[in-house]
Amino acid sequence: MNFNLWEFIVVNLEAAGVIGGYVSISMIGFALISFASREKFRRKDLIGPKWAQPIIGALLGVVPGCGGTIVAASMYKNGNLTFGGLFAAFITTLGEGSFVLLGASDEADVAANLAAFGVISAVGLVVGVVLGYVADGVGIKFSEVERSEIILEKHLSLLEENSAARSFIDSIGFYLIMAIALFLAPGSIMALWGGSIEAIEDLTVWVAIALTVISIIYYSVYRFILKEDCHAGNDDNLRSTLLHSIEDITMVITYVFIGLFAANFIIDVVIGAEAFEVWMRKSGFIVVTLAALIGATPGCGGMIAVAVAFITIGDFPMAALIAASIATSGDGIFPLLAQNKKDAIIITVSGLVIALVVGYAALIFGI
Repeated sequence: MNFNLWEFIVVNLEAAGVIGGYVSISMIGFALISFASREKFRRKDLIGPKWAQPIIGALLGVVPGCGGTIVAASMYKNGNLTFGGLFAAFITTLGEGSFVLLGASDEADVAANLAAFGVISAVGLVVGVVLGYVADGVGIKFSEVERSEIILEKHLSLLEENSAARSFIDSIGFYLIMAIALFLAPGSIMALWGGSIEAIEDLTVWVAIALTVISIIYYSVYRFILKEDCHAGNDDNLRSTLLHSIEDITMVITYVFIGLFAANFIIDVVIGAEAFEVWMRKSGFIVVTLAALIGATPGCGGMIAVAVAFITIGDFPMAALIAASIATSGDGIFPLLAQNKKDAIIITVSGLVIALVVGYAALIFGI
């Protein structure tokens, strides 16, 4: 077998960039919507009647991306949402994995991806609402834990010590990614219906590759040099909101590239596609278990990895995707961990157990 590593890398860079084009426009759009409606979530009482809290939480969770769970965690802290509503949001969310499914027009059939998104969202809504009511029935309530000011001071000093890196994050990288996202927007939207812009098709390939490369650099700088999490910061102004959406975008694209590279390398080069598909068809329960465990890892990385596997591996079981979607908590788990570790652990462990039960059931019933 002749294996060209450079060609393999370029192909995966392009694939991640194509997905990233839709991811960028979607996440910027949702960030703008969140910014416009932010004042509605600053009140200090429950939003809506108490009996509707799980429904409200589930509807927040089903919104593509991690924004819904971050809002839900903030609402829970401020007393705007019950624990059942918060639990429903985390059970329902797909995190940034939703953008992988919605934007993967070049990796798999668009209709199949949309159908998968619809199925797992519907299952998540039902399970999230039901278990949200159960959680509220048990009567779990929030007990606030104050954040350490020392951590915040250390974070600010890191930003001051890395002014060059901060300049790249705030200016050069920010504007580059915004410009590329705008360039790719028309083609990404057309790709949802299987179309393309033929006049710039060749240029689009190189722009998609550039988007992936710049995103990897951007993510590496803010995550490992600035040591900054994408959920940190204040979104009280429009530029800050857009900056955080760009940080989220680069995180998703980086994880998508890593997931594509790893999955394609293991399947096509190490094992062989045919041998892998034979093993997977015989090992459904193992695949569901692994997907749930990966999905339960904090943040969106686990769900992104499983979503990438779904769009790249033939016959990947829908039950595994469902299990991962229920187990994932998205980036909303990070602010909750900072506020109340006990509740965050309860949600993570309970979500994993529920994900395994629902995933096994889906596999048995052939979903």
